[in-house]
Order: sequence, then C-alpha cells, then structure tokens
Amino acid sequence: MLKTSGAGDQHRGKGVVVTGGAKGIGLGIVQRFVAEGAFVVIADIDMDAARLAAAELGDSAVAVHTDVRDEAALQNAVDVTVARTGQLDVMVNNAGVIAVAPLIETEADQWVRLLDINVVGVAMGSKVGAKQMISQGVGGCIVNASSGGGRHGVANVSQYCASKAAIIMLSQSLSQEVAQHKIRVNCYTPGHIMTPLWEDIIAGMGDKLGRTRDETLQAFAETIPWGRFGTPEDVAGTVSWLCTPDAEYISGQCIAMNGAELPW
Repeated sequence: MLKTSGAGDQHRGKGVVVTGGAKGIGLGIVQRFVAEGAFVVIADIDMDAARLAAAELGDSAVAVHTDVRDEAALQNAVDVTVARTGQLDVMVNNAGVIAVAPLIETEADQWVRLLDINVVGVAMGSKVGAKQMISQGVGGCIVNASSGGGRHGVANVSQYCASKAAIIMLSQSLSQEVAQHKIRVNCYTPGHIMTPLWEDIIAGMGDKLGRTRDETLQAFAETIPWGRFGTPEDVAGTVSWLCTPDAEYISGQCIAMNGAELPW
C-alpha cells in the first residue's frame, strides 16, 4: 500500500467515487481518502485489480465495474456510494488512457476511442456527480484528471494532449455552472508520475526514438528540477486537500504537481 503521510480523519464519513481507481494515481487517491476516513467506490473496468485494491482496504472500499464510456455504469457507481454513506461528497474522474504515435500515423477510430474515455467519460462522470450533489443540496467536490500534456503539447501524444486540454476547459466551465450549488470543480495536472500509464509512455517513446527503456527514463528524469519522478501520493495529497474546507473558495482551477517542471 502507498504511504499516506499526514493523513488524518478530515474525510470521515464521506462518500467518494474514484474512476480508474484500481491502479496508479487513481489507487493512490483511493488509499488517501480511505486513510482519511472516507468510504470509496473504486470504479474501474479492470475488476481483478479493483477487487484486489478493495480487499486490501477492508470495509472502507468496494470495487464496482465501471466503463466510463457508459453513463449508466457511472450512475451505478454513484448509487452504490449513496447507498452506503447516504450521499456523494466527492467525485474524482481519474480514468484515462494514452496512445503514443505521430499524428500522421493515427486513425479516426483511435481518436474517437481515446476522446470517448478521456473527455466524454470525464464529462459524464462530472454530470452524474453534479446531478447527485445538486439533489442533495449540500454542495460537494468534483475533481478531474488533466495532465501536464494538457497545458503543453508533446510530440507523439497529440491525441492525449488534446484530450487533457479539453478537461481543463470542461472543469472551468462546469465550475461556473454549479457554483450556485456550492459544488467545487477543479482539475489536477500531474507531470512525470511513475505509474503503469507512464511505463506505457516510456515504452512508446523509446520505440519511436530508438532508445532503451533506461535511456528514455533517464531523458525524462533529467527534465525534472526536483530530481525525481513523482509518485501517486504526490497527486493524492493535493486531490484530498482540494476536497477539504481549507479549499472552500477554490473552484475552476487546475493544480499542477510536477517538481518545478515548467511550463507544465
């Protein structure tokens, strides 16, 4: 299990949904919220990994099969949370995929699949989360996963960068729509965070550039002033904080965690 230094009980009794919560950054976020007292639905398409994660967290988490391209599946994840805790307090739309290829080698169906997951999936997750929070009448927090690639274009991942830029605009727009209901909407833009998705990036970039894994990893590491790759807990702590009273006046923002790597 990832360490959760500084965790307390600031989310005790809250109901939380994390899409893509079975691995990587999503799992780090799940573990953080559980450590801070929340009940979390791990909403993921990979049920083997989701069940394993839930088993390690005991009664504080449950795995729910969720394909974020299916609005009904997202609604079910919310319903499971409400049935357990009485309300939905936090919706984290973290699920996403990446494809590594020059634009001229991509096909329309590849774009449609990636945008369905990375953009439409986040939009529908935000929709079902916002509708539930509005019906409850006590506010809530929606936190969406963007990326440093949503602020700064990167060769060979144009589909991913375009999708993550869309999340920033989606989050800012929604924040204005639901502010009257005291629902906060923010997004996070991780830099180089060592996760299974980043292993895919390293492999894909290495293949395109003719480098070994270690050579590619070193090239990325040299761009980080902080001197190391980030970890899921580096993201999870910020996501947790955005859902606390300390961040009550923060909405429509995009928070980066990147080890001083600009212009991310």
